[in-house]
Amino acid sequence: MKNTPTGGQGRWSRELASFDASLRARGMAERTRRAYGLDIGQLADWAGRQELGPRELDPRTLRRFAGVLSERGLSRSTIARKLASIRSFYRHLLERGEIEASPADLVATPKRDAYLPRVLRPDEVSGLLDSIPTGEPLTLRDRAMFELAYAAGLRAEEIVNLDVSDLDPDAEELRVTGKGGKTRVIPAGEAAWRALDRYLSDAWPGLAAAASNDSPEPALFLSRRGRRLSTSDVRRRLRASAELAISGAGISPHTLRHSYATHLLEGGADLRAIQELLGHASISTTQTYTRVESGRLRRAYAKAHPRA
Repeated sequence: MKNTPTGGQGRWSRELASFDASLRARGMAERTRRAYGLDIGQLADWAGRQELGPRELDPRTLRRFAGVLSERGLSRSTIARKLASIRSFYRHLLERGEIEASPADLVATPKRDAYLPRVLRPDEVSGLLDSIPTGEPLTLRDRAMFELAYAAGLRAEEIVNLDVSDLDPDAEELRVTGKGGKTRVIPAGEAAWRALDRYLSDAWPGLAAAASNDSPEPALFLSRRGRRLSTSDVRRRLRASAELAISGAGISPHTLRHSYATHLLEGGADLRAIQELLGHASISTTQTYTRVESGRLRRAYAKAHPRA
């Protein structure tokens, strides 16, 4: 998490470090924790230049900060996210007895911009996956990785955190560690298991042998040098494959996850079941996909109904 050590900003350092430590203790993913740190660090930078510490901010000051963010051209969704981070920060101070009340609780969240995630059609997903060649170790890995990402609706972080021991081929299930360190066991289809079987037999041993130490890396998906992949590696490889197979930009692991959930819903899966499969803490998060499906139905109606 970013500290702000100079001038009035220096008064934020202890609280920033304490907040970061609490996020670590909760098992928050590195990427998410870093985002919280950037959000609070931005507030600390702005307030520090005015010689204001965290205990000196009131609701009016925080509303002024939100106004500054809007003037900088940030979207309502981004401002809402930053305010959520600020509420978490002040909730932490409140729980530690550092403050008596949170000023952030009296700051209204701007209505978020309407957002419907991009969803690929089933034939587009098939075209993407089938276009990945399987003649080399790295492309065998990519095919298995993205087959599994779509088959199980995995986040990028969940993909790279998988170990070989997390797979149960006999039951066609895998153990996934999601946000907050929560574990769930989810099924994957035959296409994913066929790709995984070929990758594990024909590519994984050679990649594992390329590691520079004597202790083999337990990761399921390995780099050319036998190391665990990073999320940026996953996004880069998927983007390269998508550019060859699908028109348009913006294909990411989350696109496959959105498509997985939407295709399950279209196929008649229960929303609660989809929530469990995705590892969502709240059903409201999963309900995004009902908006996606509703939008698709409205377009179909408008196109087909003579009185639409």
